[in-house]
Amino acid sequence: MTQYTLFETAIGWAGVAWGERGLVGVHLPDPSAETARKSFLRRFPDATEAAPTPQAQGVIDGIVELMAGGKPDFADAPLDLSLTPEFNARVYAIARTIPPGETLTYGEIAARLGDKLLARDVGQALGQNRWPIVVPCHRVTAAKGKLGGFSARGGAATKLKLLAIEGAKAAGQPSLFG
Repeated sequence: MTQYTLFETAIGWAGVAWGERGLVGVHLPDPSAETARKSFLRRFPDATEAAPTPQAQGVIDGIVELMAGGKPDFADAPLDLSLTPEFNARVYAIARTIPPGETLTYGEIAARLGDKLLARDVGQALGQNRWPIVVPCHRVTAAKGKLGGFSARGGAATKLKLLAIEGAKAAGQPSLFG
């Protein structure tokens, strides 16, 4: 059974969903709780709203802290990877090592996987990430100073906003960060 809860952050209403094996999804902030709920239930139509477990509450606290400019560590957040392809899980494990305020390129992650030609595959895996923030896909950029894509609502603008909150120098956007 999947359960979820919504919570307010400095930039809007976010959500987390969990099951017996850990987190099954994270929802980036929307302007209102109702918009977040509708978006969340499109992704998890069978989920029921509930009070968070202690583990889910730890993730919530971390997301709230991050959106307020903090630098929480999500390394121990339990993810339910049971429906995740093995390649994607390897990409997510590397992405989870990127500290707030820093970035890696798709190619750098591909090289860590053993083949720099996998950069496009890395991007596709990150586009399927069900745990944005916890698996910080926003910290992965394209080569040659380009920002790269971002599949979440708001696209690259959301990616830039998250990087700005973390104090990261965004690829191709140095003027936005001091």
